[in-house]
Amino acid sequence: MTKKKNNAGNGIVYSTDPNFSFEPEHTEEQETLSPAEQQLRVKLDTKQRAGKVVTLVDGFIGKDEDVEKLGKDLKTKCGTGGSVKDGQILIQGDYKEKVIKWLLDWGYKRTK
Repeated sequence: MTKKKNNAGNGIVYSTDPNFSFEPEHTEEQETLSPAEQQLRVKLDTKQRAGKVVTLVDGFIGKDEDVEKLGKDLKTKCGTGGSVKDGQILIQGDYKEKVIKWLLDWGYKRTK
C-alpha cells in the first residue's frame, strides 16, 4: 500500500497561529549560460546501476528545457537511451570520449 504525499512539499504540518498564511518560495530559473561559459564534467558511473556503465554529464547551468534539449541531442548522436534527472544527463553506455568530442565541437569549450 502506498502513502499519498502532499505535492506542495512546503514542510508545514500545523500552525497554531490563526493569522498564519503560507507563502511558497518563488525560485527563479537561472538563465542558461552560453556554451562557452558552461563548465561541464563528463564521467563514467556505475553506482546503483547493477554494474552497468552510464556516461554522466554534470554541471549544466540553465533552464530545464535547455538541459533536456542537450540530453536529447547527445542521446541521438550516441544512438542510445538515457535520461535527464536533477540537471544531470545520463547516457546508457561508455560514450565518454565521443560526448567530450561533440560537446567541444558544439562550443562547450570548458568541458573535461
